[in-house]
Amino acid sequence: MTDHEGGGVAVIEDAATAAVAIDPVRARLLAALREPGSAASLAAGLGMSRQNTNHHLRALERHGLVELVEERRKGNMIERVVRATAGSYVISPLSWAMVAPDPARQPDKLSAQWLLAVAARLLQDVGRLITKAGRRRIATFAIDGEIRFASAADRAEFVGALGESVRELVARFHVPDEPGGRTHRIVVALHPTVTEEDE
Repeated sequence: MTDHEGGGVAVIEDAATAAVAIDPVRARLLAALREPGSAASLAAGLGMSRQNTNHHLRALERHGLVELVEERRKGNMIERVVRATAGSYVISPLSWAMVAPDPARQPDKLSAQWLLAVAARLLQDVGRLITKAGRRRIATFAIDGEIRFASAADRAEFVGALGESVRELVARFHVPDEPGGRTHRIVVALHPTVTEEDE
């Protein structure tokens, strides 16, 4: 796991650490531990038992996601105060090798597996840019929205028109030999909206 100083962004590249970080309970603990806390304070704040909180904290600490800040004596007990090792975490697709895109093969652009691979590469690239940039802003842009199609035929027609529009824009603005330019990656995706029933 690589991290940025000052409680910034950490990129998780180990599969076991990624599995720990995405657990819903542990993700809540990590969010709460942007500020130091103990098992007792976390349990009270999140409505959990202290024993259960300790169990999750030990798992987070074993994988380097939280660190010890101090130990305080309270009567006959020692209270451990810990905090997250970063302000936020990005899970690298390197921990999901099975979905890593293979540029050497012809992708099936209608395949959900290819969409997942492209999304994984996007996550990896942006995670690395964030880690490298620190507090500097990165020139990015994204559009997020929904569209309801009347039929599969309409969806196919939309995909074709969208692809053609993107190709025209790329042809218009792409200058491969400009010495002062910088290459950008463009990702356009379409997938069914996740509903409560899907959850």
